Amino acid sequence: MDGMTTTGVRTATTGVRAHARIVARADGRGGTALPVLDGDGPLALRRTRGSGGQARVMVVGAMSGPLGGDRFALDARVDEGARLHVGSAAATIALPGQAKGEARYDVRLDVAGGGVLHWLPEQLIAAAGSDLYVTTRAEVGAGARLVLREEQVLGRSGEEPGRLTSRLTVRVAGRTVLDQELSCGPGAPGGWDGPAVLAGHRSVGQLVVVRPEFADEMPAARMLGESAALIPLAGPAVLVSAVAPDALRLRRLLDEASALLGRTDPLMFSRT
Repeated sequence: MDGMTTTGVRTATTGVRAHARIVARADGRGGTALPVLDGDGPLALRRTRGSGGQARVMVVGAMSGPLGGDRFALDARVDEGARLHVGSAAATIALPGQAKGEARYDVRLDVAGGGVLHWLPEQLIAAAGSDLYVTTRAEVGAGARLVLREEQVLGRSGEEPGRLTSRLTVRVAGRTVLDQELSCGPGAPGGWDGPAVLAGHRSVGQLVVVRPEFADEMPAARMLGESAALIPLAGPAVLVSAVAPDALRLRRLLDEASALLGRTDPLMFSRT
């Protein structure tokens, strides 16, 4: 039928619908099993070698996109006692497409108490002419641990950016500790490129770290150089927000922040 789209097949009038699911479960022997590892179309999932009881999964882009009209969704659940690391094989590039309308990419993360999730994908690049709305929602149980990194780059080298709207929501033990949305590029609300938002930079990123220990010793708010800040959240969690002129320098900033949060320097913490 003309115009019909099945999962993983793109036509000129409609976009791709793709849904991937990961479930990580403690295997009872100190390791982590993956009873559900289901990807289709452009969201192929591959298990790679883990260590220390942690399972590792790579998201491998099997098609270009997301393009205009595409709808991608990725769900990951970490049960009690399981440990999961999720990365991606390459950057995700949002591109213009023949289908009308914005593309959507929705990520849902669920970490049960006692579970550990490291969500560390590569950069999301909004190429010229693209229009993407991406949402990431993390539900973190009491006593769970989460490291979540997001990196967005406006345009490839030497080109104008596409439009990118990104919403990040984190809930810990049923309480919302972070809910923010950023819209950049052509058609975004005015001021996105001004001093209060990106200040002329083309890369923006967030690092969210949730640890039970933060309930007793919360890292103190501080600037991390001239273009990054560490912000305690209303829960055992912190946010690092950074802007940079390019993806390489953004990654360096977030890596330095991650290393800093792993230290035990008492000057970094404020008693709660």
